[in-house]
Amino acid sequence: MLTDSQLKTSVDALWNKVWTGGLSNPLDAIEQLSYLFFLKQIDEREQDRERQARLRGGLFVPLFSDPTLRWSHWSQLPADKALKHVKEVVFPFLKSLGNRAGSFGAQMENAEFKINKPSLLIEVCRAIEAMQISAQNQDVQGDLYEYLLSKLNTAGTNGQFRTPRHIIRMMVKMLDPRPGERVCDPAAGTCGFLVNAWQHLLETHTDPRDLSFDEEGWPHGLTGSGLKREEYEFAQQQGFTGYDNDSGMTMLRIGSMNLMLHGLASPHFHYTDTLSKDFNEERAYDVVLANPPFKGAIDTADVNPSLPAKVKKTEILFVHLFLRLLDNGGRAAVILPDGVLFGSSNAHVEVRKLLIEGNRLDGVVSMPSGVFRPYAGVSSAVLLFTKGAATERIWYYDMEHDGFSLDDKRQRVAENDIADLVECWQQRHEPQFQKQRDARLGKLQKQIAPLKQDRLAHHAIIHRLKFEEVVATEAYAARTAREHAEAELVELQARITPLENEVNQLMRQFWVSKEQVAANKYDLSASRYRQVEHEDVFYEDTAVTLERMRQLEKAAAIDVAKLEKLILEN
Repeated sequence: MLTDSQLKTSVDALWNKVWTGGLSNPLDAIEQLSYLFFLKQIDEREQDRERQARLRGGLFVPLFSDPTLRWSHWSQLPADKALKHVKEVVFPFLKSLGNRAGSFGAQMENAEFKINKPSLLIEVCRAIEAMQISAQNQDVQGDLYEYLLSKLNTAGTNGQFRTPRHIIRMMVKMLDPRPGERVCDPAAGTCGFLVNAWQHLLETHTDPRDLSFDEEGWPHGLTGSGLKREEYEFAQQQGFTGYDNDSGMTMLRIGSMNLMLHGLASPHFHYTDTLSKDFNEERAYDVVLANPPFKGAIDTADVNPSLPAKVKKTEILFVHLFLRLLDNGGRAAVILPDGVLFGSSNAHVEVRKLLIEGNRLDGVVSMPSGVFRPYAGVSSAVLLFTKGAATERIWYYDMEHDGFSLDDKRQRVAENDIADLVECWQQRHEPQFQKQRDARLGKLQKQIAPLKQDRLAHHAIIHRLKFEEVVATEAYAARTAREHAEAELVELQARITPLENEVNQLMRQFWVSKEQVAANKYDLSASRYRQVEHEDVFYEDTAVTLERMRQLEKAAAIDVAKLEKLILEN
């Protein structure tokens, strides 16, 4: 998700340059910009590699056999020469790079460089340089694609929208891919899950002294030095596989470039409809990470016979596919719409029953509905499960905040449950961890109880004083007392609120037994099982209310009599 307003403005200006420069097909514009972003970034990565080699005295093997292939060279040429050089030398090199890099070669086979105006090429290059993409600390390739795609008003129409990077990182940390494991995303899009899984593998096998983290918590200095040679080679050659059914190849090229930019030199990212009859992989992976399309259109005649024939909802079909792809003991973390959790149709109930009775449903993370804004307001959840194991109880976390506002602006906010969520997941089987949380919860509840009683007493006082203001002959004293009580109530609430927030945080994690879920038609909604502390609301005693009504009636009668007397006298 592109959240930097200045970067958005720069992208808007860049889009307008390309549009007015002759690339009137929006998909062409997106693809051509992606090539240029890629060429700029691989040149920057090459410069970083050169610097590191000099600092460490190591051998530097250049990716660019010819220095004129680099952005830093050709982008400084006169416009006519630059365009000729890109078309005749640089772009063919990009395609040949693909020939050495797994599936990328096949995707680039029919690719064309469609910018034909020399001035436009140089204008775009200068605009990209001014954006300082490498300084953004983001998965820029995917983020920029998402933002550009939003201009087409197509993102989300088929349930396809890019998963926010912080949600991807949360899921990857929870699943914790390890060396030698085969990771798959059968609906990979721009390959965010695969990129983050690879980075997680490097991060967990990098000397902590080499690691640094930016202000957003993203790791830098990933060397992967703790990986054995065979583990590193396995990861490069077999460890990460993605599929997407973008027949125009744009998504596949962008995803492959994203993988290559992050160090996977031979991306395995293929054009395939993984729900179709042509895709028959089974028990091929140890880890599945995915955010499959919601409400996507499907060709019912082409659905793979291993999947339920009568099911029309893609999100349900994908759950069956995930289970088919996983080897026994394999793990998955996938995003699904809330409807899968509580839908009452036979297909909904059966897929939940399959997860619980035939496998181990490890966890359910209920996410707030604003996570995918501005592209969709759908409520969703992360399901974590293990193929073939037995479910005894299910871990839940009812997330309320993800660090961003839950409106279309998605601006950064202080409230963020993700760190607590990940810690709770990692410590979920540690009795001491839960014991400490329970002890803290009990202490807070004991601390809050008298404050809440005091709050109720203040409401009673304020309620009484408001009545006295009405019926008293001299209301000043009652009004002064009421204002003082209201000020005390504000101060009291300020003491209660942080304690209540912490209680709420501690109660977001909970466990539900398999028997409880089965008794509710395998309903997995967090709201069905979460215990919530209800606020005590002040209600005046009925007898007191009736007595005050009588007094108000008498006061009203006196006022009416006075008014009647005034009218008669005049």
